Amino acid sequence: MDFVDYYKVLGINKTATPKEIKTAYRKLARKFHPDLNPNDKDAKKNFQQINEANEVLSDPEKRKKFDQYGKDWKNSAESGRADQYQEQSSNSNRQRYAGAQSEDDFSDFFASMFGGGGRSGRSSQQRFRGEDYNAELQLNLIDAYKTHKQTLTVNGKNIRITIPAGIENGQTIKITGHGGLGINGGPNGDLYIGFSVANDIKFKRLGNNLYTSLELDLYTALLGGEIIINTLSGQVKLKVKPETQNGSKVNLKGKGFPVYKKEGEFGDLQLTYIIKIPTNLSAKQKELIAELAKL
Repeated sequence: MDFVDYYKVLGINKTATPKEIKTAYRKLARKFHPDLNPNDKDAKKNFQQINEANEVLSDPEKRKKFDQYGKDWKNSAESGRADQYQEQSSNSNRQRYAGAQSEDDFSDFFASMFGGGGRSGRSSQQRFRGEDYNAELQLNLIDAYKTHKQTLTVNGKNIRITIPAGIENGQTIKITGHGGLGINGGPNGDLYIGFSVANDIKFKRLGNNLYTSLELDLYTALLGGEIIINTLSGQVKLKVKPETQNGSKVNLKGKGFPVYKKEGEFGDLQLTYIIKIPTNLSAKQKELIAELAKL
């Protein structure tokens, strides 16, 4: 029989602590449990090997012999029994008790992890929670600005969800019970939707505030006046002060992005003026500007 390195089976180092052994065992036991892998022919074999590795490495005496004798550790244990029959007879009773206890612990472990009830001894009767699903939904800035509904198709099923206004880039929401189906009456898993919200060509979003630049003709910048600007909530009339400088900023309170799940609350919109220098001037315009320069 080929030598099986129990440390490699559990994916741990030889210096692993009892806690690390237990953690590795539980993780792998869930991964390779036959009821969760009905179409995997190797799952049962892996599952049995994981249990065997745990049984040896979680027992200090067995682990000591395995570390010392390697593949011959079982033969070493047999010769030890011949020399110390009475002591081993007593130990055997304790080991049988410990083995029964580990089976109960194993049953409790799966019951607590997957919601199973009782120690029936038959894993097919355990209740297993369904797998969680993850999906990503891409939105543009205008989509994220308003509360709206969308329909997603997950594993062939259409799920209609409401997306609240103000959803942020990278935010994740949970849809309870829309993951994988539970096994043996166990609860369904959940669906986690991550959102990717792209900045608009015109507006840049930082938190709940929006930022944009606005071209302003030279004459309006010098003399002042009124302009119409576009925001995500519609058009707004804005007064421009005389002698407005290039790069100056104006903050429009409440014209930014809606605050997530806070009805009626909005961030601000900040405008940066970019003064546009006129081109293709007529002779008369050049003459007037020259006179203005002399003044």
